[in-house]
Amino acid sequence: MKDIMNMNVKKLAFGAAVVFFTNFAVAQTVQDGINSIDSDKYAQAKTNFTNMIASAPTAENYFYLGNTYLKQGEPDYAAATDSFNKGLAADGKSYLNKLGLATVKLGKGDKSAIAEIQKIVTDSKEKDAEVLFRAAEALTLFEKNNSPDLAIQYLNKAIERAEKKGVPAHYYYTLGDAYRLKRMPGDAMSAYDKALPLAKNKASVYTRIGTLWMAAQQWQQAKTSIDKAIATDPSYAPAYKALAAYDIRYQQNAKATQDLINYTKYADEDPYTQLEIAKLYFTNEDYANSKQVLDKIFDKINDPIKFKLRAYQLYADGKYAEAKQNMDSFVSQADKSRVQPADQGLQGLIAAGLAKTETDAAKKTALTTEAQQKIAIAKAAKDETLKWDMELVKIAGGGASQADIDAGPTNPTIEGLKQKVAANAQDSDSLFKLATAYQDAKNWNGAIATWQKMNALLPDWAPGYYSLGYSYQQAGNNDAAKMAYEKFISTVKPAEQGANKQTLAYAYFAVAYMSKDSDVAKAKDYVAKSVQLDPTYQDAVKLNAEINK
Repeated sequence: MKDIMNMNVKKLAFGAAVVFFTNFAVAQTVQDGINSIDSDKYAQAKTNFTNMIASAPTAENYFYLGNTYLKQGEPDYAAATDSFNKGLAADGKSYLNKLGLATVKLGKGDKSAIAEIQKIVTDSKEKDAEVLFRAAEALTLFEKNNSPDLAIQYLNKAIERAEKKGVPAHYYYTLGDAYRLKRMPGDAMSAYDKALPLAKNKASVYTRIGTLWMAAQQWQQAKTSIDKAIATDPSYAPAYKALAAYDIRYQQNAKATQDLINYTKYADEDPYTQLEIAKLYFTNEDYANSKQVLDKIFDKINDPIKFKLRAYQLYADGKYAEAKQNMDSFVSQADKSRVQPADQGLQGLIAAGLAKTETDAAKKTALTTEAQQKIAIAKAAKDETLKWDMELVKIAGGGASQADIDAGPTNPTIEGLKQKVAANAQDSDSLFKLATAYQDAKNWNGAIATWQKMNALLPDWAPGYYSLGYSYQQAGNNDAAKMAYEKFISTVKPAEQGANKQTLAYAYFAVAYMSKDSDVAKAKDYVAKSVQLDPTYQDAVKLNAEINK
């Protein structure tokens, strides 16, 4: 569930190898398989390379099959290892298959593999451009386990070795991917620009350029490049995945769903590609389609990652006990290196959900403590897979259905604004007016739901959290109100505190008042801050005197 707007370099480092065979038909088959990988058609690529092995069980063919398993959405390390070992059985000196096994180690988090890759390259005497390229590709393939400096060094040597026969475009794209890992967007763009005139399918390069612009938050340039990719090759699946990321960013959920339908249409039925599609649907908050896709492939995938995605889906449905079972299955079966801070954050949210209905006081306290500790891990890692504080607010506040909102008070102003928001979900002005209109009409369910949308659209705008807290308070949900007020307090920037002095004073007072019977120390701290901000605020002055007797 990583931030897909950055388009994880692993997903983009499609690579392409040029292998020179005397038999033209075999060379075409190799290129066909590589083109399939580049288009997210992993099942097709596996079929190509499996057929090649059947007719010619060479070390190189085993490497390409194994490498396909590494480059799919979720690597299948077991299948890749099996193929690389068979390649070494065919040729014990195969540098490519040695690199493949080292890449598996690196993907699993063993960074000693970097030294292994260096030794393999040294043993090859750096004469073979393909060995240099594959070594560099391995060093850019994994988001958290990589060595971009060394990759850049090898790629420049590979480019130098290949100059006589012509540098393949993929050498330059992978150089761009390495510069992206180093957060050097200018150098990455220069490398992609060099790939563009050489690439047979320019859609691949335009897609990379588009996702690079997205990573730099240059959204218009990103959209222009992605549109060029689709215009160049309307059947190039990864361009639609990039477009989905763009539309999700702008909360254009219906458009993003259509993008994912197109991605599904032009990719293939490989279970791991379908797993990636299920993840993207989840990110788009399209939980029904996410579940439908996952259900279709669940029994076809051995990777425990399937349990994690199911846990996210069940959490979204409020089925906390079942979500916990699936997260427990993932954690117990997956390699420890694959358990990310976001996974611990999700475990924390699930614990918070279970705590809400737990009647045993000791168990409730234990679950609440677990929730706080594990969510703190995700926040400390600056993970943004979910908005952790707001998810806690949602758990505390439950969630009103649309039927509950529609059953509340309404008026022509509300109905008109609802139509505007339905037409444009990112119209923050209309969202603000709709939330305010719901508050004026005392339709607190409507106000809560609309402020939540506002906060998702403008997560750094502090007043939205204050208004959400007020709406929860008026609805009688003090636990959710406290969390929203605290989010308001933490979101107000130091330079804005003067302008927000009175609302800050009330927020501190409200949290103190609602905490005085359960957390006296916190209540004393918060009411003191309230009085300090506004010494004339009599409710706070009175509470301060009462709890400090």
